[in-house]
Amino acid sequence: MALKKDLSINYLGVKFENPFCLSSSPVGSDYDMCAKALEAGWGGIVFKTIGIFIADEVSPRFDIVNKEGHPFVGFKNLEQISDKSVEANLKCIEKIKKNFPHKPMIASVMGSSPEEWKQLAEMVTQAGADIIECNFSCPQMTSHTMGSDVGTNLELVREYSRATSQATKLPVIAKMTPNLTNIEGPALAAIEGGAKSISAINTVKSITSVDTDLFCSVPVVDGKSAIGGYSGAAIKPIALRFIANLAQYDKLKGVEISGIGGIETWRDAVEFLLLGARNLQVTTGIMQYGYRIVEDMISGVSHYMDEKGFNSLEDFIGKALTNLTGADNLNRDYKAPVKINAEACIGCGRCYISCYDAAHQAIDWDGEKRRPAVSDRCVGCHLCLNVCPVQGVILPGEIEFKEGRTKRPVTIKTKYE
Repeated sequence: MALKKDLSINYLGVKFENPFCLSSSPVGSDYDMCAKALEAGWGGIVFKTIGIFIADEVSPRFDIVNKEGHPFVGFKNLEQISDKSVEANLKCIEKIKKNFPHKPMIASVMGSSPEEWKQLAEMVTQAGADIIECNFSCPQMTSHTMGSDVGTNLELVREYSRATSQATKLPVIAKMTPNLTNIEGPALAAIEGGAKSISAINTVKSITSVDTDLFCSVPVVDGKSAIGGYSGAAIKPIALRFIANLAQYDKLKGVEISGIGGIETWRDAVEFLLLGARNLQVTTGIMQYGYRIVEDMISGVSHYMDEKGFNSLEDFIGKALTNLTGADNLNRDYKAPVKINAEACIGCGRCYISCYDAAHQAIDWDGEKRRPAVSDRCVGCHLCLNVCPVQGVILPGEIEFKEGRTKRPVTIKTKYE
């Protein structure tokens, strides 16, 4: 039987039985979907973004990026906010709260003027939402008064956050776009406008592929296409960077963060938590594997906590932030050359090729035995370790200090799985 620890967390003063929520997207856009997800164990819902504007969608509107036969690592969409009326969406929210009163409902909204943001805030509050999320970040809206164009405009972010916050007593989240260099500025503007939390990130503007026969990027819509939003496992590194930026920014200290972007497994979830997120939102993982992934994530996080001796999520939220520093502060006194387990090596030669063609020519190759050997030219870059198709064959070896540097204990990663 799967291990279950107490994963409950207070986010914006609302208790969630676990931090896992559907993010604002097609995976939570009607009553039946949300009910199925909540019954599967999800901690809450961020309902698909509601607007006065009703989306008129294209077909098709999805594309994927594959990697060597694996399930897709990247996902592009041209989907906009809800294509249902405000009235229909409000009825869904009311019904979900009636039948699942202890499951938090976060209503995502998007307006095109302060008046619309105020109106939407009032309506979802009356419908029974527990929290409001302002969507300042959808990259494929057809109007420049909505979506990620708003999220890059500090004045609009501040103004719309204020309009929403003043129209409700509910806590307000500002959902940030990653389609900028600095996320801290818009996030601070949202807080100055009255938002209480930041969620990040929404999808990354992208062209995922081009059809070389039709001479058109994909998806192809009557011979044309458009830049859309990229999500999935491929954007997790970008999301983690922005979460850490937000958590470490002095002017946002104490502001709670909801993490979004490539969360598919318990390990992904733990990484976001370690960098300061206390609520987690998922879409693309559900699109691949269904709502049941929450069972694996709950079990995996529980086992992780049990192994580390953590009794609650609070014990490790943000725990990795103190070890995140500037590149100029990293220890450059040593190198960690690799060692190769010859018995476990399958003789593919990838380490030799990668090292010779892209690194320091520090691996010698025995063509007769089909075995690599590390030379004293190894600088410990660990490219070979990362391209090796068999985990554990190449690992860090003994630490070597550079000439004239003081020897002292150092901490490096030695466990790869």
